[in-house]
Amino acid sequence: MKTKLGVAALILLFVGGLWLVAAPFAVGYQPRGDEWTDATINDLWIGGLLAGGAFVTLVVYAADALRELAHRGRHAVD
Repeated sequence: MKTKLGVAALILLFVGGLWLVAAPFAVGYQPRGDEWTDATINDLWIGGLLAGGAFVTLVVYAADALRELAHRGRHAVD
């Protein structure tokens, strides 16, 4: 149960980070063609870090789960 909750939290962090990256343009508080505001730059950095960190953590978790499954499969054959 804890694993599912952790993966769900990572997915929410990833989606939240993507939203922070897209929000200045989707909501419209970054005028098109103008120089980026400080809020837009902040959203891009924080959103990118959140999404990137969550994505890397999800990939590491998936690789660890696959390694464990392969390890179990080798023991089942022996």
